[in-house]
Amino acid sequence: MIWFLGVLLVLVFGPTLWVRWVMKRYATEIADMPGTGGELAQHLIERYDLEEVKAEVTELGDHYDPQTKMVRLGEENWSGKSLTAVAIAAHEVGHAVQHQMGDTRLNARTKLVPIVNFLGQISVVVLAAAPIIGLITRHPVPIVFIALIGLSGLLLRMLLHLVTLPTEWDASFGKALPMLRQGQYISASQEKVVKRVLRAAALTYFAAALADAFNLFRWAALLLRR
Repeated sequence: MIWFLGVLLVLVFGPTLWVRWVMKRYATEIADMPGTGGELAQHLIERYDLEEVKAEVTELGDHYDPQTKMVRLGEENWSGKSLTAVAIAAHEVGHAVQHQMGDTRLNARTKLVPIVNFLGQISVVVLAAAPIIGLITRHPVPIVFIALIGLSGLLLRMLLHLVTLPTEWDASFGKALPMLRQGQYISASQEKVVKRVLRAAALTYFAAALADAFNLFRWAALLLRR
């Protein structure tokens, strides 16, 4: 049983650890890099005439916000002159390109993310409260009903992460990599590493989906024992 749990944890959290490892490994500063990740993001925005899109540094993690048309990079990638910084900057600008092109997958995700995230947060609260309510009411129906509501929120969030994968993959390999190649922002020797970082960026939500799946399984197992 212990070995099974160990394998399960590796399968669930392995991708997350791999994504972090890749990002960190290639975050080393390159002396002759012509600009920072933030400068590249601003340059790409201008080069591809992305209307009203701007770039800024953030403490909330690298992302593109379709609501404000803002490419946001963490301080390390904004100020960094590394292959990670370059790849992530191009990936987030790739989302801005998707937005300007009216990508239906990105538009759908933009509408669903606030709703699903809210439901996910509510789910955690509901699941935490379910055992207490069960003890107070001393009746199995309320706890089962509440647990189903809570688990459904986690399930929706997991599914959103999974359906997001094609959008992320396109931002990396349909948009970012061609931009970096066409502008000759990376050398042929650097392309292999950049592909690894772009792959890690695309799989970030897949790793999050696995973590949600584990959390869903953990809550379901806990509630079924009651």
